[in-house]
Amino acid sequence: MTRPFFVGGNWKLNPTSLSAAKSLVEALNKAELDPATEVVIGVPAIYLIPIQEIASNGIQVAAENAYYKESGAFTGEISPKQIADAGIPYVILGHSERRTIFNETSEVVALKTRHALDAGLKVILCIGETLKEREEGRTAAVCEEQLSAAVKQLKEEDWSKIVIAYEPVWAIGTGKVATTSQAQETHVDVRKYLATAVSPAVATATRVIYGGSVTAANSKDLAGQQDIDGFLVGGASLKPEFVNIINARK
Repeated sequence: MTRPFFVGGNWKLNPTSLSAAKSLVEALNKAELDPATEVVIGVPAIYLIPIQEIASNGIQVAAENAYYKESGAFTGEISPKQIADAGIPYVILGHSERRTIFNETSEVVALKTRHALDAGLKVILCIGETLKEREEGRTAAVCEEQLSAAVKQLKEEDWSKIVIAYEPVWAIGTGKVATTSQAQETHVDVRKYLATAVSPAVATATRVIYGGSVTAANSKDLAGQQDIDGFLVGGASLKPEFVNIINARK
């Protein structure tokens, strides 16, 4: 089956002013983007509403994180219900920076995913191995472990609202990138796991996108792989070349 191409931008803790954030979106609003590609930008929480209000040209907005409680005494957190109430359709969960810097376990990520879906959000669910794990030949096992916690929390029908982002930790922001064959191989492994753990239908229908130093220069080659359904882009999503990445299949 043909899965709709998906390109996400993850701004992380950037930029440092609302005016700069608006400038980034206004440039995308004016750009000629492939209408067959779903485009979603992950925006710092403080800018979510003003960016949501001006985004056009088919561009959707995502929160970069959410907690697993609807409300309460959780200073500094943002809830899935609040995100949904603001009209934000997506949330990024389980990014390697959340896992490594903020010590989020796969079980916590899975719990967040469950609550996000219950609030009506769609989820970009991130998985990926470290360099040590890659060198030990444990890439598939690590990705399966990270997904297995989510499998325990989700029903089969929930997977239609999830995009899996495979991001090898060693390639994020380093300038290194998995070869097209490495990325394709891991995406195939992810589908094999979903086919066994959930269903063959979910394995076929779920979009699995690649993240890790994606640029305009390497995006076309990666996009040409059968099981790579798009990208989650970090640094390059803050640059003009993001348009070229969105149009990688055009």
